[in-house]
Amino acid sequence: MEHLSSIGERMQKGLKIAVLLCVGSFAAAIAAQSTDGSKAVSTANKPADTAQNTAAAAPNTGAASPSDYVIGADDVLKISVWKEPDLSETLPVRPDGKISMPLLNDIPAAGLTPLQLKDSITEKLKKFIADPRVTVVVTAMTSRRVFVTGEVVHSGPMTLLPNMTMLQALAQAGFTQFANLKGIYLLRTENGRQNKLPFNYKEVVKGNHPEQNIMLKPGDTLVVP
Repeated sequence: MEHLSSIGERMQKGLKIAVLLCVGSFAAAIAAQSTDGSKAVSTANKPADTAQNTAAAAPNTGAASPSDYVIGADDVLKISVWKEPDLSETLPVRPDGKISMPLLNDIPAAGLTPLQLKDSITEKLKKFIADPRVTVVVTAMTSRRVFVTGEVVHSGPMTLLPNMTMLQALAQAGFTQFANLKGIYLLRTENGRQNKLPFNYKEVVKGNHPEQNIMLKPGDTLVVP
């Protein structure tokens, strides 16, 4: 009997040790998963934080006049002279291509870039102001226009945006249900001669004939029969 009792005690001790080992292994596995999960969450958050920091650090670059834009009649200019509010104002370019400013009277503007006009005004103001600081911004580019006529929703003059193509202009004008999309053409006057350039809308939108999707020039007329 004593021998059987000793065997039973040893079996109970072995069972307890096995249970303790299982519990320990299970706890270690849970701890490892928790650590890996925390690392994954931390790693996943880093790109978002980096993107947010990059976005916050990025400068706010507002729209500005293209440096090579040539001012024309009917454009609207915002001219600012630092610390001179009486000389800072928004002016339209007259049909004769000039603007009028206090002290300077009439100043030629058409045919110049904003930078060239700024330099011209700065030089003229030196007679009246020490170290004038001038800024010229084109707020309305209304001198650069094309015309759309025919079976379109919005006919008439259209402001010509930089690098605007025929397809972009037609998308802005829209078509009526009667428009002949295969027979569209552009009228352009060069060297005193009017040229007719065909444009097959249905082919161009499919990626065919990309040479027909040319960039527009001021004074072009788009005809949608």
